[in-house]
Amino acid sequence: MTDSPEQRPASAFRKILPFTSAAVIIAMIYVGYIFYSRHQDQKDADRQAAARQAADARKVSELYGGDELKILNFYATAGPLHRGETAQLCYGVSNAQSLHIEPDIHDVPASYSNCVKIAPKKDTVYTLSATDKKGNTQQISLTMHVY
Repeated sequence: MTDSPEQRPASAFRKILPFTSAAVIIAMIYVGYIFYSRHQDQKDADRQAAARQAADARKVSELYGGDELKILNFYATAGPLHRGETAQLCYGVSNAQSLHIEPDIHDVPASYSNCVKIAPKKDTVYTLSATDKKGNTQQISLTMHVY
C-alpha cells in the first residue's frame, strides 16, 4: 500500500518554508536600510566637510586681503652682501594680475609666496609693482647693500 500524494503528511521543510522566506525578506530589507543610512551619513559628512573647507578658504582669502590688491611681503633672505654673493628676493601679493620688479627682474608670477635670485654688484633699490585687474597699482621698495 502506497500513500497517494493527497494523503502524505507535509514535510517539516514545507511547513517552515513560508516563515523562512519572510525572514530572508526582512533581513534583506534591514541590510538594505543599513547600506542606505550609511550612504546618507557619508553624503552628510561630505557636505559638512565641503562647507568647512569653503569657510576656511574664505578666512584665508580675508587674511590675504579679501578681494583687494595687497602686497603681503617683500624682503631679502640675506643682509648686506659682499660683491659676487647672491640672495633671494621674496615677495607675496594677493589679487594681483601682474607683477614687475625693477631693476634686473621684470615680469614675475603673481603668488602668495615666491622668491627670485638676485646678485647685485652695488647698492640697489628693488621696487615691486603689483597691478590688479581693475588697474589699481601698489608699490614697495627695498634696498640691498653691497660691500
